[in-house]
Amino acid sequence: MKLTKAFILVASLLAPTFVFAAPSTNANNDELKQKLSNTLGVEVSMIQPSPIAGLLQILTDRGVLYITEDGSKLVHGNIYDMNDRMNNLTEAALALPRLEMLKPFEQDMLVYKAKNEKHVVTVFTDVDCGYCRKLHNQMDEYNNLGITIRYLAYPRAGIPSANADEMQAVWCAKDPLKAMTVAKSGGNVKAASCDIDIAKQYRLGGSFGINGTPALILEDGTMIPGYQPPADLLRTLESRK
Repeated sequence: MKLTKAFILVASLLAPTFVFAAPSTNANNDELKQKLSNTLGVEVSMIQPSPIAGLLQILTDRGVLYITEDGSKLVHGNIYDMNDRMNNLTEAALALPRLEMLKPFEQDMLVYKAKNEKHVVTVFTDVDCGYCRKLHNQMDEYNNLGITIRYLAYPRAGIPSANADEMQAVWCAKDPLKAMTVAKSGGNVKAASCDIDIAKQYRLGGSFGINGTPALILEDGTMIPGYQPPADLLRTLESRK
């Protein structure tokens, strides 16, 4: 298999995620970083022990990889604990990093704040997807239940695209909250430019493992792919207290 094909295969199977822990002190770290960069074109930011002896956990700009200490074998996917009700150890380790990575984006979020706020949910959204529109149409119901909704952009058509341009116009509008409602109702929002970086929001979503919208990031950093009705979302949130 040619190198380019190998990269496409691995990249397509990766569910981009981020995990933080104490860095590995493996003496071959630099060699492993270079090998991964040369082979897959990924940028390695951290190498650390994984939950499985003999495997290292590699944090990259395309997600998490697992590699043997000698750098000869590559593994992708999640690690589960069969002695703990099949707990997804990879996903469990992602929660806090997700929350930390969201913090620099808070000033760019479009926030529909509940008056009696009990919960805050961050939603990666697209102006064109049906379930994103359904969620938005029920915004008053979420807010009345005490759920604040914060939007970040995840244009499903990618970057660049007309879809991304439309979302840029929403974020840069004089009244972004109103512009979002117009866009999700099928209306046109006048093109505008500003310092908001939609591409950066999109890449953040990709790093979280998002590949569809809406995608909900709960207060504990857990990610829920897909739409949840207001009452169901409240039950989910209350169950995590």
